[in-house]
Amino acid sequence: MEININCDLGESSKFHSTENDHLLLEIVNTANIACGYHAGNNETMKKTIEMSKKNEVSIGAHPSFNDPDNFGRKRINLKPLEIKKLIIDQYQALQNIAEKFNEKVTHIKPHGALNNMACEDLELATTLASVINEIDKDLIYLVPTGSKMEIAAKKFNMKIACEIFADRNYEDNGNLISRSKPNALIIDPEIAKNHVLNMVKNQSLNCLSGKKIPCEIDSVCIHGDNKSSLNTARVIKDSLKKNGIMLKSLNKMNKFI
Repeated sequence: MEININCDLGESSKFHSTENDHLLLEIVNTANIACGYHAGNNETMKKTIEMSKKNEVSIGAHPSFNDPDNFGRKRINLKPLEIKKLIIDQYQALQNIAEKFNEKVTHIKPHGALNNMACEDLELATTLASVINEIDKDLIYLVPTGSKMEIAAKKFNMKIACEIFADRNYEDNGNLISRSKPNALIIDPEIAKNHVLNMVKNQSLNCLSGKKIPCEIDSVCIHGDNKSSLNTARVIKDSLKKNGIMLKSLNKMNKFI
């Protein structure tokens, strides 16, 4: 079995430091890089790409609403053309820098509220899938498993990587429990490790209630802005390897070659 570990990185902001990014990039397989709208800037994009290349970590754009004051976690209603421009501008900003290092953006994963809204709204999910497919049909689309985003992406026959979240709990409908609610986050690395291993082995979401939802799992996301991110990443990587699971960057997974 192949699994990818991805992490949101380069998210320098008033909410989050990037001090552990270089250590996380020694552990994870794929980096979702902030493109300056919710966090980061040209310098952090450059630095994250450079470190990713050194560690043979694949890179992807992590576009969001233009909302640095809320770290991209505030819901904003935009028209389809505004969404299209939002995604293209952020992808292009990262790709332009990547080219200077002879690197290529190989996937896209929306951030925060944009991602959460698209998980629930098929129309928004379809708009996102359409624009990403239009940018480059070879781009891998990293989406929450079982979401409206996965459904929309399949309509376009896109390269889809389905992810689970190591450090988040799930509602019975398969969506993430809102950060505004208790028990939304999993802080303890050992609990996160067991959470991930059970889901990967069983190919199902573990809901907080105990309900299990069968699903496809290609990738495990570890949020880079949690205090326990580094320890969580380490124990999950060790656990997956000990259980005979091969870890690969997204663009090196057999399903995308």
